[in-house]
Amino acid sequence: MARFCSATILAFLLAFTPASFGAEASDGNGQPTVSFELDVQPILTAHGCNAGACHGKQRGQNGFQLSLLGFDSDFDYAALALNARGRRVSAASPERSLLLRKVIGEVPHGGGIRIAPGSDDYNTLLRWVVEGLPRRVENEPRLSRVEVSPSELVMKPKEQRTLQVTAFYSDGTQRDVTLRSTFQSNLSALAAVDRQGQVTSGPLPGETAIMARYMGEIAIAQVLIPLANQPPPEVYAALPRNNFIDDLVWKKLQTLGVLPSESVSDATYMRRVYIDIIGRLPDAEECREFLSDSREDRRALLVDRLLQRPEYADHWANKWADLLRPNPYRVGIKAVLNYDNWIRDQFRRNRPYDEMVTDLVTARGSTWHNGAATLFRDRREPDELTTMVSQLFLGVRLECAKCHHHPFEKWGQDHFYSFAAYFARVGHKGTGLSPPISGGEEIITVAKSGTVSHPLTGEAMAPRPLFGDAPELGPDQDPREALADWMKSPENVFFAQVQVNRVWADLMGLGLVDPVDDLRMTNPATNPELLAALGEHFREAKFDQKELIRTIVGSHVYQLSSIPNETNVGDRLNFSRHYRQRLRAEVLLGAFDDITGVRTSFSAMPVGSRPNQIWTHRVESRFLDTFGRPDPNQDPPCERVPDSTVTQTLHLMNAPALQEKVVSDKGRAAELAASDLAPDEIVEELYLRIYSRNPTEEEREIGAKLLAPVEGEEDKARRRRNTEDLMWALLNTPEFLFKD
Repeated sequence: MARFCSATILAFLLAFTPASFGAEASDGNGQPTVSFELDVQPILTAHGCNAGACHGKQRGQNGFQLSLLGFDSDFDYAALALNARGRRVSAASPERSLLLRKVIGEVPHGGGIRIAPGSDDYNTLLRWVVEGLPRRVENEPRLSRVEVSPSELVMKPKEQRTLQVTAFYSDGTQRDVTLRSTFQSNLSALAAVDRQGQVTSGPLPGETAIMARYMGEIAIAQVLIPLANQPPPEVYAALPRNNFIDDLVWKKLQTLGVLPSESVSDATYMRRVYIDIIGRLPDAEECREFLSDSREDRRALLVDRLLQRPEYADHWANKWADLLRPNPYRVGIKAVLNYDNWIRDQFRRNRPYDEMVTDLVTARGSTWHNGAATLFRDRREPDELTTMVSQLFLGVRLECAKCHHHPFEKWGQDHFYSFAAYFARVGHKGTGLSPPISGGEEIITVAKSGTVSHPLTGEAMAPRPLFGDAPELGPDQDPREALADWMKSPENVFFAQVQVNRVWADLMGLGLVDPVDDLRMTNPATNPELLAALGEHFREAKFDQKELIRTIVGSHVYQLSSIPNETNVGDRLNFSRHYRQRLRAEVLLGAFDDITGVRTSFSAMPVGSRPNQIWTHRVESRFLDTFGRPDPNQDPPCERVPDSTVTQTLHLMNAPALQEKVVSDKGRAAELAASDLAPDEIVEELYLRIYSRNPTEEEREIGAKLLAPVEGEEDKARRRRNTEDLMWALLNTPEFLFKD
């Protein structure tokens, strides 16, 4: 039967169903009247009837459709009581209702037996039919929230504990809903949970979170399984502390009984901060200068120098270009070039993050003069802008809430379309898009009117933020300005936290929340105190991104070795050691160019351009594609592949373009071989350029022997060939390929 709109359903009910019962009314036996929303829907949800794999999927199952996880109560009531000519329930013979016979397996049911005859759930459904299928109870309270207890569990390996879920209602009442809740563990190998809320810890130490969901409301229980033999508190008290980051990381490690790894050498730290801050390796002279510096604050001074270098802007702008830059074949070459220039200019000027985001979200004018306006040329509809802006700048993924209530969060369609209403008045003047070549200019304007309607009710939605108070709009004010004010307000912690989490992941190898732009209750931070402290620090620093980077790389935690000790070998979440990362594609190719002394030439780019200065992923580069830069055919082209592959290894070993750089007559190897440097000096030069460290005595001896003249052979040709071989061998090692 066709899906009714909510208004039609409610009108039908008022005309053809008995008057609703009062909250104090009973069924004649002293029991309160069954509520459809508070009693019936929770049973259907608990037993998976409205799950995505059953009747909750888009077209339902065998002609019977329910809203996913019960997000639309009117629709679900109609599906049970009205649709299919009401044959799913029988008021004349309640026990013969198809609803009841299906769930107990009395008649064939694709989902099998879901409820036992005579159980509390069965009797509740039966009473609802007997009572005349009431849609609502008079003065019916609303579900306000749920709580899970205990909210924190410290468990031993292979221990069992039971969770309890309590629902709280608007009238002050509460109810134990454990058996009608669904549970999910973020890491079942560490702690599994069954349908009744019983948690079983695994054999390994670690931590995870368990979600308890009841009718769209969610609560989280944190599970911690510490090591059996914990170090004494004085060990942690004696650990080095450079700033608040160290305090909070050591505090977390102490709860786990984990000790951090040792600190890295100056050489490793130098290579790490060069890669992280400016996206390139130090050259040999820079290495010698830093490694000979004996000042106690040499590391902090190095960071300050790097943050002032021009390479900083291109390196960090290249990261944001991944997130913002559209496909030029869709949006237009000139528009994308202007957009890329605008992004880079923000980092060259060290614009505060809040100002940069405000200018972007409220951009207007010509895409040929204001590059930020290209965002609205690419994302043209309010729903497209909603999913992009909420994910990038709030870390809230609203895509699910466009069609139904988010299965792992509190966001629903009301949240989505109220947020989308902030973009309802964005207008466009010009030629529009004409892929694959959109060459025209477009003007982004603010129209005098424009609305976004709720897809179920048809109601025009007023602009409203996801939480908190909506800023008042002036009569002629651009709604996007109010949105920007709310996003950067002190009450909105998401704005600062998603950005500090993104920067933390770039520098530390893993976000405090992973994925970095998915901040939700069911995906909690591994160190919530640290995430909150970093967000507050970022705000107090007036959203200065350089200051944020300076704080993180100045911590002792950042300077830890990647080599584990016996306590942290299994730690992959709490930063007790450094997590190694493969060099970003542009950084790796730039390093290859610097080391070999032969620059890569890119089409549509000035001669001598570095890979991280490329303005679009459409610029051809087999190397960058091999090492995971975003696919330009994606929409948007922002997904970067961080994995190491066999193809990458083969490319480094065999690619003709890389081989030509190594053996070039104008390259570094030829220059070193033709120089007056002694063999051990050539070895030192290569190690400094490729690994940013001096060779060990053994490495120096092996290399010098390789380059030493041999009686009976032509010395120059052999010296050059072996210099090239040594360079090629060092470039094909993990020490070069990864940031340690």
